[in-house]
Amino acid sequence: MNSVIRAISAGVLALTVGSSWAAEKVTLGVSIPAATHSFTAGIVWWANKAKADLEKANPGLKVIVKTAANAPEQANQLQDLLTVNKINTLVIFPFESASLTKPVAQVKGKGVYVTVVDRGLTDTSAQDAYVAGDNTAFGKLPAEYLAKAMGGKGNIVALRGIPTTLDNERYDAFTSVMKQHPGIKILDAKYGNWNRDDAFKVTQDYLTRFKQIDAVWAADDDMAVGVLKAIDQAKRKDIKVVFGGAGAKGAIKTLMDGSDPRIQANVSYSPKFMYDAIKLTAEARLAGKKLPANTIIPSVLITKQNAKDFYFPDSPF
Repeated sequence: MNSVIRAISAGVLALTVGSSWAAEKVTLGVSIPAATHSFTAGIVWWANKAKADLEKANPGLKVIVKTAANAPEQANQLQDLLTVNKINTLVIFPFESASLTKPVAQVKGKGVYVTVVDRGLTDTSAQDAYVAGDNTAFGKLPAEYLAKAMGGKGNIVALRGIPTTLDNERYDAFTSVMKQHPGIKILDAKYGNWNRDDAFKVTQDYLTRFKQIDAVWAADDDMAVGVLKAIDQAKRKDIKVVFGGAGAKGAIKTLMDGSDPRIQANVSYSPKFMYDAIKLTAEARLAGKKLPANTIIPSVLITKQNAKDFYFPDSPF
């Protein structure tokens, strides 16, 4: 991933634009969801680390980090960043896609440079740049793994995240692969909101309605915790594989140790891209340049064989 970021940085430096982009001082607002689960805890941690590192290295830079518990709060914070903090640059991880698109567009309309991270907007004209993990691979790799693990036949249930463009990308990629395996039936796919408790409730519903489930695509390591709890509580033995996602340290440790035979693989999607997005945006703005329209950080399949390369015990995620 470091080589990817170096390559991206080189591309950024090559993309010079007119002096109208340059700013003697950059006031950069960072708008992100609050730490409601471990992935967003990682997002918050990396955002604050970026603030500390970048302000120390760049005297002409001020970074303001704001966290929101829901979409309306985030929209209100955008107005505060604009009117009170007088930002000229915004890096935003939208709580939701549709409801944040107009508020972000209004900020951009005031001349603020906007980088959107991970959860894309429904109208890309509201942004200058987009930085994210590879959401297509996030759905495709688990589907390919599960299809092989299931021998091309059986029943699967899925948990989706929050209604966002990235969740759509993931689910579309997952189902595209599964269409190639007509012996596998997706019984249902409901939103678990990337939340353990919500995933627990969704899985309880699945277990009540479906008497034979061979695998679960939990689509997130936090949701996988709730899924496993529900399965264990119901004492169900039919489910042989639970595939989470994003490489949370607890899930990777389980994979490394082989302590739960249902956890057989994972897919990388590190919250560190929040740090990378802030750093790339700040450095480009300080230099009077702009980012490429899209920057995608690759996702890869994690198995017991390469799990040690993705295990970061000191990280909050």
